[in-house]
Amino acid sequence: MTDSLLHHHAEGPASGPPLLLGPSLGASHAVWGQIAPELSVTHRVVRWDLPGHGGSAADLIGPGATVGDLADLVLALADSLGLERFAYAGVSLGGAVGMHLALHHPHRVSSLAVICSSAHFNGSRPWEERAALVRREGLAELVRTADARWFTPGFTVPELIADHRAADPEAYAACCDALAAFDLRERLPEIAVRTLLIAGRQDPATPPAHLREIADAVPDATLVELSGASHLAPAQCPEAVLTALRAHLDGPAKRGMEVRREVLGDAHVDRAQSRQNAFTARYQDFISRYAWGEIWTDPTLDRRERSMITLTALVAHGHYDELAMHVRAARRNGLTPEEIGAVLLQTAVYCGVPAANSAFATAQRVLAEEDEAAG
Repeated sequence: MTDSLLHHHAEGPASGPPLLLGPSLGASHAVWGQIAPELSVTHRVVRWDLPGHGGSAADLIGPGATVGDLADLVLALADSLGLERFAYAGVSLGGAVGMHLALHHPHRVSSLAVICSSAHFNGSRPWEERAALVRREGLAELVRTADARWFTPGFTVPELIADHRAADPEAYAACCDALAAFDLRERLPEIAVRTLLIAGRQDPATPPAHLREIADAVPDATLVELSGASHLAPAQCPEAVLTALRAHLDGPAKRGMEVRREVLGDAHVDRAQSRQNAFTARYQDFISRYAWGEIWTDPTLDRRERSMITLTALVAHGHYDELAMHVRAARRNGLTPEEIGAVLLQTAVYCGVPAANSAFATAQRVLAEEDEAAG
């Protein structure tokens, strides 16, 4: 970290799709503490601190700052990490930064999630008054009322309250200046990236109506309202926020189903779908979304290569019914009978001759059935 960059915490595979997570005013990146590790299983997750919050230097912004200034700091951070294009999710002020990025730098943002935020934050006066209070008296009064503003009665996160107490008053006030000047209502229809809105039904700062206003204006936006959630929903209802974010980041299972049909054939997929019931529905969705929607669509390997790997793995574990299905799939993916035979011969060396015997018998039967059907 340098003093010219926002403090951040990165986790997850370096090769994973990048995801930036923005915090709320007064909170550090710890607001994402229960969600970021889960998202880092599939994404390169970078959560950052506002100026004067957490580990970020206070002098990164000053009086009269704008949300655009904060967005520029986020872009500088992304550039320093080599992230040309990224998914973005942000809470409150962090969500406002995301909307600014999606509007002014659409080529950098692949998808947007706006959580407990707004396109206008109730006008400038409340934030001007808060900035003046903080510059005059510090953060003590706001820390005292933080639980009521952030959470439902009886709930708290001591780490976040401590981070609020430790924030730099001048930087906090400059962030208030940014909120005072922020109003994107007239430009919301210009946001073209895939957008998720998450509202907390008990949020007094940015109630659901604020998120509905954004959802109604942004083309094809999705709105999720969480019962029992207040302003810092990722800290209070992490499982619900995580579920919504995963569905948003992964995208629909439709592409996975398309690839599944292309590789396995309509007849097989139709049979699998016809046997689906309430007990197996989530598993079928899992297969379409992850096996076919993520792994088989990854361009690192082509479908011929994936078929060869799959045949080998199935032989190694003795899954011969599944092997028969994937011999057919390998033919659809362009492998010749000779190439399939070469793959199975390779398995005789590394998986054992008995396994290869069964595999050759299975493949010979499938290829003969195909020849008969073709003739």
